[in-house]
Amino acid sequence: MVEKYYIEKAIKLIKESRKTFVLTGAGVSTESGIPDFRSPQTGLWEKVDPMEALSTTVLYNNPRKFYKEGFKMLLGMTGAEPNKAHLALAEMERKGYIKGIVTQNIDNLHQKAGSKYVLEVHGNTREGSCLNCKNKVKLDVINNKVNKGEIPPRCDACGGILRPDVVFFGDMLPEDFSIAQEEVGTSDLLIVVGSSLVVSPVNYLPQLVKKLIIINIGSTPFDRRADLCIQGKAGEVLDEILKGLDKE
Repeated sequence: MVEKYYIEKAIKLIKESRKTFVLTGAGVSTESGIPDFRSPQTGLWEKVDPMEALSTTVLYNNPRKFYKEGFKMLLGMTGAEPNKAHLALAEMERKGYIKGIVTQNIDNLHQKAGSKYVLEVHGNTREGSCLNCKNKVKLDVINNKVNKGEIPPRCDACGGILRPDVVFFGDMLPEDFSIAQEEVGTSDLLIVVGSSLVVSPVNYLPQLVKKLIIINIGSTPFDRRADLCIQGKAGEVLDEILKGLDKE
């Protein structure tokens, strides 16, 4: 249980902010059964080398290896359901407490929970696109082709190579990141939830705001910079903050 003082201070900061944005990381989705990448013993990177599984080098030069290993990791996220953290953030947006969400996650759970304005700076596991004609397809289309032995999977429209719309090592960040910089830069308050803030360039965003709240189980490099740090599970903390905001 989070101390009442921390919840009350978070509510005060949100109430005083004219525009609040949220940045979410893997810690939001671990409560939905999706392992994060860096936690000792349990993180995905403990079992698989990211440069071997989710990189453009492997995707383009050794597609069979990519679709045997990296692609399966992506598919493992598609069946997860939103948890209390996702639902609380969707409700906070609906009620006007926050303007929107910047997420490092690729699991689509914010949208499943009902969030409307979500900037996906590391892509998503809903869609893929053709490298040649840029045609968009559902990820299921790519999966079906792979299951039939079509590796690399080809675009039905032009015959180009299809790939998931996930930002891999070696990729440029999508336009959503530029939009995120603009949105966070014009916000009074950023609430970071479930992110260790060690991944660049997303960890640049907390430097753009005057006020900063960090909600995370572990410490981050930005804790000293934050106006408030709450160590706890994302779902529990956000649920308490939402209840408090509704009582005000």
